[in-house]
Amino acid sequence: MTSLTLPRQDGSLEQYRLTGIPIERPSTAPTFNRIAYAAAHVVSDPLRDADPWGNAAIDWDQTMAFRHHLWSLGFKIAEAMDTAQRGMGLAWPGAQELIRRSLAEARNVPGADLACGAGTDHLAPADARSLDDVIAAYEEQIGFVESEGGRAIMMASRALARVARSPDDYRHVYGHILRQTKDKVVLHWLGDMFDPQLRGYWGSDDFDQALDAVLSVIEANRDKVEGIKISLLDNAKEVALRNRLPEGVLCFTGDDFNYAKLIEGDGAKYSHALLGIFDAVAPSASKALAALAKGDVATFRGVIEPTVPLSRKIFEAPTQYYKAGVVFLAWLNGHQSHFTMPAGMQSARGLLHYAEIFRLADKASVLDRPELAVKRMQSFLATLGVEQAG
Repeated sequence: MTSLTLPRQDGSLEQYRLTGIPIERPSTAPTFNRIAYAAAHVVSDPLRDADPWGNAAIDWDQTMAFRHHLWSLGFKIAEAMDTAQRGMGLAWPGAQELIRRSLAEARNVPGADLACGAGTDHLAPADARSLDDVIAAYEEQIGFVESEGGRAIMMASRALARVARSPDDYRHVYGHILRQTKDKVVLHWLGDMFDPQLRGYWGSDDFDQALDAVLSVIEANRDKVEGIKISLLDNAKEVALRNRLPEGVLCFTGDDFNYAKLIEGDGAKYSHALLGIFDAVAPSASKALAALAKGDVATFRGVIEPTVPLSRKIFEAPTQYYKAGVVFLAWLNGHQSHFTMPAGMQSARGLLHYAEIFRLADKASVLDRPELAVKRMQSFLATLGVEQAG
């Protein structure tokens, strides 16, 4: 049985023995009865990364290889989203290259599908003087996605949150953009726990008022809205939105705290998924969703529910640093050769956080290659002063 020395929260050390059993991989990509997007991360290239904060170098081979991993498990990909460090390490030029490469890659993979994040992050919020500035920024990014043959996820805008003065301003901007899009888009409601600059989105700090505003946007443009991703880490708020969506408009859970129950549903309605945690727990999520599609709710619950404590740890406050935990697991599981991130994001979490992620990943059977995970965790611990016994 594999073991290693891990630090506890009180600063003491323990000999931890692994108990998890890796999830088996399907021979072919499974079929789901929920639309399931995995928001995918990007992989740095430490051998070329001379300026990781200002101009991060991306390892495109490993970044694309991870997309193949997700496609092979049945997932659609939500590309160039928050999980890919948009606005926190990956600037718009890098996002353009990522979108271009992923769309080209998908064309060579039978059944592969993705949608691409389009926002306003090339417009600094302080430089936005008017709603027209925001509209022009959205037009540029959505226009790029569509020119490459992609479908857009209309990301929440820091610039719009800064210049908007009322729900009417949101209705004006979203209506102007949605009337122009070639295809239906997915809207993106990202809470301020993910990005503090998005506080008061849709024109109010009050949830009920914000809900009324976004529903009015959807109602006025329902022929252009496939659905809405909501990431407020509050299942009651998601259910309130889900229950009021017009017929044919989908709810995509972005709730990395409560996704298991929201995806299963309440017997009347359920949520589809657009989740960052699916990057980290893809084999488990794939097996669970495949079971749910066959009506095997017991297996769905048995596989997906153990991942929830892990996800809650990864996404704990300050939530915007969750990307570090996602990439940490990708490294432990052998999907990349190092644990470095654009903007040095790996430093955003501490040793005790990573140690607990390791424990919870083991308990959830998320460590795909336990011996490799232990070896890499031991080397990581050693650099931070935790030597291994023997």
